[in-house]
Amino acid sequence: MAGTLLLDSEGLSKLSRKDPTVLGFIQAARQESVRVATSTMTVVQAGHERVHPARISWTLSRIDVHDVTREVADQATRLLRTHRLHGHKYAIDAVLAALAQSAALPATLLTSDPEDLSLLCGPAVEVVKV
Repeated sequence: MAGTLLLDSEGLSKLSRKDPTVLGFIQAARQESVRVATSTMTVVQAGHERVHPARISWTLSRIDVHDVTREVADQATRLLRTHRLHGHKYAIDAVLAALAQSAALPATLLTSDPEDLSLLCGPAVEVVKV
C-alpha cells in the first residue's frame, strides 16, 4: 500500500452520505492504492440517528476498521498526557491520532476538527478539514 487515508466520524458520515468532496478523496486514494481506514471508536461515534445503519454498514465494508488494541490505547493515552488533554473529551481523537501515527505513510486524516487532530497527530500526518 502507498499510504493511508483515515476518516474521523464526520469523514465517515460524509462518506456514507456520498459527500462529493469526501468521495473525491476516496476515489483518489483508491487510484493510488492508498489504504482507507478508521477506528472502531470512530464507528461508535458516527453511529447516530442521522446515519442510516444499512448505509454505514455498507460504507464500513469498503474500508479498513482498526480495533483499539492495548498498544493503540497506550499510545493514545501518551498523546493525551503529552498535550495535557482530558480523555473524556479527546479520547476518540487520540485513538485516531495514534492509528494515524502508526499508519503507512504518507498518512492523511479527513476531519471536521483539524485543530485538535493536528495537535495530536503532529507534523507526520496531513490533517484535512472536511
